Amino acid sequence: MTQPMAWTPEMEVGGGRTIDRIDRILASVERFTAIASGIFIFVLMLVGVSQILGRKLFNMPIFGYIDAVEMSIAVFAFLAIAYCERVNGHVRMELFVGKLKGKPLWLAEAAGQVLGLFVIAVLIYFGWDHAMRAYEYGDSTIDAQIPWWPSKMLIPFAFAMLFLRLVVNLVGYVRLFLNSNATPVAVPLIADVRELAKGEAAEAGVIAVDDDGTERRTGA
Repeated sequence: MTQPMAWTPEMEVGGGRTIDRIDRILASVERFTAIASGIFIFVLMLVGVSQILGRKLFNMPIFGYIDAVEMSIAVFAFLAIAYCERVNGHVRMELFVGKLKGKPLWLAEAAGQVLGLFVIAVLIYFGWDHAMRAYEYGDSTIDAQIPWWPSKMLIPFAFAMLFLRLVVNLVGYVRLFLNSNATPVAVPLIADVRELAKGEAAEAGVIAVDDDGTERRTGA
């Protein structure tokens, strides 16, 4: 998982300082989109509660509620996708890559980024084309007649953010491949399963796992 790190001289190797600066700038934008996505989900939850109460208690449902929910899917499904990639929050299949070390690992990761860039570039192209078509034809929802193009435009925007993140990742992996002794910068690292489990248990404040694997309760 990529975490902000204090600057060290070792990060200068292979342009690490420059990559780190770019990573931090992009991370601030990704953090903003993730927060915006979370706020939107919270507001949508409040609207959903209002919809239920209004319908059940006063027989006054919110007009266009279903249409708004359909359009909002793009927000909480795609807006924070770049942030998720940065913190390595997605599900990874590491049966093969997880066993690699050094240059083979960085090469495999770089190859994965190249493949991801190709797929995302295709999705950006067709997503933008689909959004522009909805704008030109005046496509709208069935009930409330809300224009679809803003929601559809959000998808290529989110994928463009992910594309930039993958480019930064790729540069970081290529840097490590060229110099395996360099400090990893701007790349999501594979988390050790054991350490990850210990960290999650400690954060929960219920069970701590000792180095020998013994579990012990630490609180209620």
